[in-house]
Amino acid sequence: MRISKTIKIDNVPAFKSALLRWAGQFSEVVWLDSNDYHLQHSQFDAVLAVDAFTAIETEASEAFERLQEYQISTADWIFGYLAYDLKNDVEKLSSKNFDGLNFPDLYFFQPKKLFLIKGDEVEIKYLRLVDDEVEEDFEEIRGLISSEGSSEGNPGNSLKLHPRISEKEYLRKVQEMLDHIQRGDIYEANFCQEFYSEEAEIDPLETYKKLNAISNPPFATYIRLYDKYLLSASPERYLQKTGGTVISQPIKGTARRSSNENEDRKLAMQLEQDPKERSENVMIVDLVRNDLSKTAEKGSVEVEELCKVYTFQQVHQMISTVKAQVNESIPSVEILKSTFPMGSMTGAPKVSAMKIIEELEETKRGVYSGAVGYFTPTGDFDFNVVIRSILYNATHKYVSFSVGGAITSKSIPENEYKECLIKAKAMLEVLGS
Repeated sequence: MRISKTIKIDNVPAFKSALLRWAGQFSEVVWLDSNDYHLQHSQFDAVLAVDAFTAIETEASEAFERLQEYQISTADWIFGYLAYDLKNDVEKLSSKNFDGLNFPDLYFFQPKKLFLIKGDEVEIKYLRLVDDEVEEDFEEIRGLISSEGSSEGNPGNSLKLHPRISEKEYLRKVQEMLDHIQRGDIYEANFCQEFYSEEAEIDPLETYKKLNAISNPPFATYIRLYDKYLLSASPERYLQKTGGTVISQPIKGTARRSSNENEDRKLAMQLEQDPKERSENVMIVDLVRNDLSKTAEKGSVEVEELCKVYTFQQVHQMISTVKAQVNESIPSVEILKSTFPMGSMTGAPKVSAMKIIEELEETKRGVYSGAVGYFTPTGDFDFNVVIRSILYNATHKYVSFSVGGAITSKSIPENEYKECLIKAKAMLEVLGS
């Protein structure tokens, strides 16, 4: 179905930059970049998929069933996203909050043209109907390397961002969530707030580049689907399947960075030993173990790494790795459905947390806190968690990002608000607020 050609790259950063510029001519683009952050389970350093041959777009009702049919019948590489509101397809839930972005709940496409970068090589995989364009495309990309312009002189963005929830209202809502915890309705819930700008015009690719340069995360994503864009600096993997092995790597626990080396080390150590942050992480690890057990071989779910602190450019994060073995007979989409939405963005117990989240939040999450990723022809997959991300509807001129954190019995509302602002810093910077 696809022809494959592997080519050695002389200058990988320049090639990646030129490849992304070249992708600008297409209406369907998914770019995934690890930023050379070498995580143990990563398959590729960067991936570009462009130009849909086939696609599926749907709202939440029966979305996973339709995706499974599409994934199995296509039996090829497919790329796209699962919006958070697919929760309504998994459980008897609804989404009634304000939505200024109007992204579909699910979108996947089969690219005509695919580039897989690993080390100093790129594997080019084109569908047969366009395989005569490989040489011409590669020369065009190489030509862009030599003409690679600087974004210096680009004035950047100067948007005014508005919080959907005022600080006072945020503190009140966190207290309400704490009341739910006191009553025993939930143990933990992820509470998010939106920052937005109307009548906004941005250059999506330049904005993505700046966001990525600030954060350099291992799960960076640039998506264009016609007039809708996702610019993501995500540090978190949701779920990966490789053969019979499935892993999830939830993040819970955040600390700021310091320019002072000794203070920075101290902040990382404090995070690692912080009882509140560790309890948050352990609660979600238990939830993930439970989710994975729904499709795992009996007794195969194990915690490979618990509460390990990883350092990123903007923040320190506490990450755990949970692993399971699955039987080949279980459809790949079923594994995703049985764990969706991810525990790190919901809470425990999951359904109760999602109901309370819907009551207290004021914005439909949409793609935010959903997942972006791909399926291979054999049914393997890899998906990130959509956080630290800007969403843009160019037709509606609406720009939005959301930030949040886990609320537990030990949460202090004012501290939770400060943590939100730490997480918002990079997005605010690139949007100019």
